[in-house]
Amino acid sequence: MIELSLEFIARDAGKAVARGDLIIVIDVLRATTSIITAMSCGAKSVIPTETLKEAYELHKRHLDYILVGEMNGLTPRGFDYGNSPQELTSKKVRGKNLIMATTNGTKALVASRRAKWVLTAAFVNASAMAKKAVEICDEERVGVSFVLAGEEDRFSFEDFVCAGAIIDRFTKSRASLSDETLAALLAFKQIKSNLFENIVRGKHAQHLIKLDLRKDIEFSCQIDAYNVIPLYQNGRIKRLENKGQIKPCNKES
Repeated sequence: MIELSLEFIARDAGKAVARGDLIIVIDVLRATTSIITAMSCGAKSVIPTETLKEAYELHKRHLDYILVGEMNGLTPRGFDYGNSPQELTSKKVRGKNLIMATTNGTKALVASRRAKWVLTAAFVNASAMAKKAVEICDEERVGVSFVLAGEEDRFSFEDFVCAGAIIDRFTKSRASLSDETLAALLAFKQIKSNLFENIVRGKHAQHLIKLDLRKDIEFSCQIDAYNVIPLYQNGRIKRLENKGQIKPCNKES
């Protein structure tokens, strides 16, 4: 049996690392959705940073790298692109290295960096993520911890539901659920038929609506848009596998 655990906010990632689990980091709106999309569109790597200062300093040493991300939903000064997955098209990112800084998602990734396996998930790669997690856990004999980015150290509805979507794709007889992962599964099952309509009710989604980013929420609520598995190791996120996208990546300029 694969033990499934869940940490609600980024700063609790250390608990998952201490357990020796495979870690699945989730920030549906929007960091992990953007990372998965960038990988699907051919980005060479993504380097997550904990702060804007770190991103700027890293960019000074690698001027050919692309700066992407957001703070409080807005594109930081001097960044090439924001944190919209729709903005990271094939034309913009193919073959490129990206430096990313976001309010919550990249902090969750950096907080998880000492784990052997750190994978990046969202609704858009839920099935592929569950399949790969089972393969790794069978080989490594480890459990799975979902680390939710949260919203500035607070619970995030959409990340919680996304964990449930991935759990729903585990073979039922193979997974041992904690109370937290069971609750996530039940939450997803309750709203999956009207996913966007429910996700958009969340606090962070409402913040993005005010910034005129409704289309990003719609994009991020696509289930199984991609088969890409981004793996975070040695300070960089790279594709672990990319076998046949279910949908094509963003190709417009």
